[in-house]
Amino acid sequence: MNVLKLFKKITTFIFDVDGILTDGTVLVLDNGLQARRMSIKDGFALQMAVKKHYKILIVSGGNSPQVANRLEKLGITDIHMSVADKKKLIADFIQKNKLTKEQVLYMGDDLPDLPVMSIVGLPCCPADAVVEIKEAVQYISPKNGGYACVRDVIEKVLRLNDHWEYSVDIASK
Repeated sequence: MNVLKLFKKITTFIFDVDGILTDGTVLVLDNGLQARRMSIKDGFALQMAVKKHYKILIVSGGNSPQVANRLEKLGITDIHMSVADKKKLIADFIQKNKLTKEQVLYMGDDLPDLPVMSIVGLPCCPADAVVEIKEAVQYISPKNGGYACVRDVIEKVLRLNDHWEYSVDIASK
């Protein structure tokens, strides 16, 4: 099957944090704060998807109030940190929102993401994902985690659905 057909059906994006929205590096500062690096390009695409009324769910096994704060500023309201069972949370989200499997894109990069891959219509990963994830997905972004892999998948969906356009209302958030 042509993978672009799968992208066209997406109404909901679900992203892991570390290794997807960040490059997977944690910088431990002298004050104990653990800083993560995020792409402005990913942020812009997330903001555009929110403005175009796509559902976005963020699910992380880790906990970073700073990352949650950044995502909230982009307009994302469904942010779940310290999630032990991503598959259950996502299955519940899909059911609660009356979504079909084909409407859901999930991007993960490491073994804790593997169980989720079977319950979404378009499992994706960045170029630097672990082998087991690469074998389980339908699309591997040419971009690494934290280096616009999120923008890559969002832009594909929005372009295929004629939603990829810049306007002042996008910039005002």
